[in-house]
Amino acid sequence: MGESVDTSRRNFLRGRYEGRRQRVLPPGITAASLNACTGCGKCVEACPTHIVRLISDRPALDFSIAECTFCGRCAELCSEPVFTGQPQFFPHVAMIGDNCLAKNRTDCQACRDACPTEAIRFHPRAGGPFLPEVMEEACTGCGACLAVCPVAAIGIREAAREDAHV
Repeated sequence: MGESVDTSRRNFLRGRYEGRRQRVLPPGITAASLNACTGCGKCVEACPTHIVRLISDRPALDFSIAECTFCGRCAELCSEPVFTGQPQFFPHVAMIGDNCLAKNRTDCQACRDACPTEAIRFHPRAGGPFLPEVMEEACTGCGACLAVCPVAAIGIREAAREDAHV
C-alpha cells in the first residue's frame, strides 16, 4: 500500500516527482472481485462524501477530499458481484510522515480532531508541541485524517495485522 516515486532525472528536473499512489479500493472490494466491475459508475454517484472515482473504469477512493464513512451505499447500488469483502474494513492504516508540522515543532492537531475513532493520539514532549501517534488497532483506514492535514504528511500503509496462532 505504499507509494513508489518516479526518480527519473527528466521528471525530477521538470518538478514532476510526486509519488505514484496505489489504487485504494472502496470497502468490500477485493483485488479479485474488482475484475467483475463493469465501470457503470453507480458507486461514484452513490457516495455521499464524493470520494469514489473511476480510474480506468474501475472504482478507487480519493481521500484528499474527505473520508469513507462505511455507509455501504456504493455496495447497495452495485449490480455486479464486486463488493464481496468486509465492508467495514480497509487493509491499511494511517501513517504520519516526517513532514508533519508537530514533528517539525509547529503545533497542529488537525488529524486528531478529524479522526472518528480517536486513533491518533498526541503525546507530550519537552520543549515542543505534542507528538502524534497512530493507534493501529483503532485506525479504520477511513482517510479522515488525510483530507485535513495542511501539509499532506499523512499517508497510508498496509496494516500489520497478526495472524491468529492455532
